[in-house]
Amino acid sequence: MDDAPSASGLLSVLATPIGNLEDLGARAARVLGEADLIAAEDTRHTVRLLQHLGLHRPLISYHQHNEARRTEELTGRIAQGARVALVSDAGTPAISDPGLRLIRACRQQGLTVEVIPGPSAVLAALAGSGLPATPFYFGGFLPVKSGQRLRELEAAAARDCTSVYFESPHRLVKTLTAAAESETLAACAICVARELTKIHEEFRLGSAAELRDHYTAKPPKGEICLLLAPTVNF
Repeated sequence: MDDAPSASGLLSVLATPIGNLEDLGARAARVLGEADLIAAEDTRHTVRLLQHLGLHRPLISYHQHNEARRTEELTGRIAQGARVALVSDAGTPAISDPGLRLIRACRQQGLTVEVIPGPSAVLAALAGSGLPATPFYFGGFLPVKSGQRLRELEAAAARDCTSVYFESPHRLVKTLTAAAESETLAACAICVARELTKIHEEFRLGSAAELRDHYTAKPPKGEICLLLAPTVNF
């Protein structure tokens, strides 16, 4: 394929699979194949996706440590006519992943931005949890510090909707222990959605104490969404 930029520059914000590569849609595959350049959170990860598709396209890294420098470079190339695809390791760029700075810069400069939707860990977790799905609150990654994390969870318990967070498998038991010891959180319905779309996908619903006991006995692995609903009987 000719690697010369096309006549009309474009930023394609492209969602990639959260686990199962078969979830990548035909439009996303086509856009990746037509891109003059792919800006990837981790080029090594994106190479595996391109190999799955049988594609070979130019790649450039775009992550939290080089966003400022890369944004200026990429908007310049788009302004000159390049078609740039922006991808993160999984899911949609700018949603708890790099990308917002580049998207905003393109909007400010009047450059064309399109979004190719696709797999979402948040929506998959919400749909499969059995907890109320409308409305819902998404809080991104839970705070690393224990005090801030507990305050965020107690704020979730005060909301009249389901709250969804990302959590590390290494902190999950600590988070569930803190929730089980909180009068505010002890009675809430909690779901751990783990390894979504992968071979070992798991949805486990219960109280904080029940889930703490389970994952203490069986330490979790993989990507985790933690969902909390304050008003659901389970």
